[in-house]
Amino acid sequence: MTRPNAFALTIVAATICAAPVAMAQQAGALASTGTVTFDAELESEALSWTPLYSVYLPPAYEENDRAYPVIYLMPGGAGQTHRDWFLKGGAAETFDRLIGSGEVPPFIAISPDPRRTPQPEFNTYYLNDADGEVRYEDMFVQDLIPHVEETYRVLAEEEYRGIIGLSMGGFAALAYSMKYPDMFTAAAALSPAIRTDPQMLAMNQAGWDRRYGMIWGEGLEGEARLNEKYRADSVFAMIEDADAETLGATEYFIDVGSDDVFFEGSVLLHNMLRSEGSTERTFASDHRFMVREGGHVWSYWREGLPEAVRFVTGVMQN
Repeated sequence: MTRPNAFALTIVAATICAAPVAMAQQAGALASTGTVTFDAELESEALSWTPLYSVYLPPAYEENDRAYPVIYLMPGGAGQTHRDWFLKGGAAETFDRLIGSGEVPPFIAISPDPRRTPQPEFNTYYLNDADGEVRYEDMFVQDLIPHVEETYRVLAEEEYRGIIGLSMGGFAALAYSMKYPDMFTAAAALSPAIRTDPQMLAMNQAGWDRRYGMIWGEGLEGEARLNEKYRADSVFAMIEDADAETLGATEYFIDVGSDDVFFEGSVLLHNMLRSEGSTERTFASDHRFMVREGGHVWSYWREGLPEAVRFVTGVMQN
């Protein structure tokens, strides 16, 4: 009888023992990946169509019954959709990496569709229209947030609710936080689409009507553009009128590129938050302001998303 080769037995045994280890490692890798669902629907009387959103659920969401913090992830304008943060911005991969490394706690992310469907050629700026026909802001505040808190296992308290936005979505992160100081504990605005009053006055008529006509009034010229609704929605006017308690309710992070078209507006915002802002104000808002090389492009926002997430979740944990 020929005796088996001892070396061969060792290799076979090692291979057999290694297989469960490899399978366990593969299972661990799969378990560390969250899931993204596109085109989730929301019923809302504020809009004449059914708004859509995307949702990111963290790793192991289906395997436990815990509740999670929630971040509202706001896309920009010019035809962006609820899918873009994930398809162009790599949001799910960023979330998985930060959660998997332990840098941030697990969280749920909701990205709403910002378009004025079926008229995506006009920006919503996440606001109600001047004529009241499209009430996007009402949909978000009165319908989307309650729907999310009823549908998913989120911690419904303000201290576990944050918002991150780019461009038009960055404007929304700021404006919503200032209008509704009890809504978000932290707001991060990447390249926020905010223009100064002189920039608004200098904009050509076609540009004004396309960007702002629906929300503040079509055909407006000169000082007529800075009307009552404009001031009610303007982050600069809200800062001027705010008290210390209102501005202190949310912590802010502004990140803008040195070559961004909205650079001047972001710098003005920073200066107003760091100093008096007006002769009547005697307090300053504690916030973070960052300038990096770059423009109004997806590569800038992809690179900025990790720090925005660290900021928002860090505030949630304090």
